[in-house]
Amino acid sequence: MGHRTIGKQLGEKATTVGAIIRKWKKFKMMVNLPRSRALCKISSRGASMIMRKVRDQPRTTRQDLVNDLKRAGTTVSKKTISNTLHHDGLKSCSSRKVPLLKPAHVQARLKYANDHLDDPEEEWEKVIWSDETKIELFGLNSTRCVWRKKEDEYNPKNTIPTLKHGGENIILWGLFSAKGTGRLHRIECRM
Repeated sequence: MGHRTIGKQLGEKATTVGAIIRKWKKFKMMVNLPRSRALCKISSRGASMIMRKVRDQPRTTRQDLVNDLKRAGTTVSKKTISNTLHHDGLKSCSSRKVPLLKPAHVQARLKYANDHLDDPEEEWEKVIWSDETKIELFGLNSTRCVWRKKEDEYNPKNTIPTLKHGGENIILWGLFSAKGTGRLHRIECRM
């Protein structure tokens, strides 16, 4: 019988019947075979080069990586670069802003945390925490993108150090404790 006749009897299109018959003749089976994937344009050596550069310099742009591969003899698009980085668990994220701390500041904070690690809860109820923040009125608080994994967001390579002075801005000061938050104060003069 022809494909059209078989299709009418089974309620299928003639093209579907023809495809099934061709598959049976070629593979002796009717189940769907896994599709073949397109070959990756970036070799494993090129992928290693990309990962090494991003690990050493997380602020590298996709265009920089495209140019590096082009110099190495491989022409790819920015989308291919993104796919390769995503395959290895990296994604483009905004850099976290953290205070610019000297090593002495880091050691002092760590010492404070270790000294008070076992303090009872009643002691912490007597503590008032305060901080100030600067809000830029003009200009941009620029954000930079980095390639990183989720758990690496506060790695120093992936952050932007911030300072609390300079430019047109307002300064706000506030506090909180175990009892709740205090009022927010605008600081008009130098702090």
